[in-house]
Amino acid sequence: MSKNIDNSNQETLIKFPCDFFIKVIGVMNENFTQSIITEIYNIDQSFDATKVDIQSSQHGKYISLTCKVFVTSKSQLDLIYSKLSSHPDTKFVI
Repeated sequence: MSKNIDNSNQETLIKFPCDFFIKVIGVMNENFTQSIITEIYNIDQSFDATKVDIQSSQHGKYISLTCKVFVTSKSQLDLIYSKLSSHPDTKFVI
């Protein structure tokens, strides 16, 4: 017998509001960084794109973006993860 589990009210150890670091790893292309920044900014207009830490992989195939985002709720954080994960060039969102 399977049960439907509703995670929308699931408790979290994170105390909101807070600054939260999100790492996005994706395929290196000319639009990836700007696309990720735009996705975050569309959800959080206070997002400061100048403080994104950008590192490319040793052979330049992948790029890693560490983004400091001010999140006000679990649902907002979940939305950000969902949007970033759905980008076609995203490999991981941590």
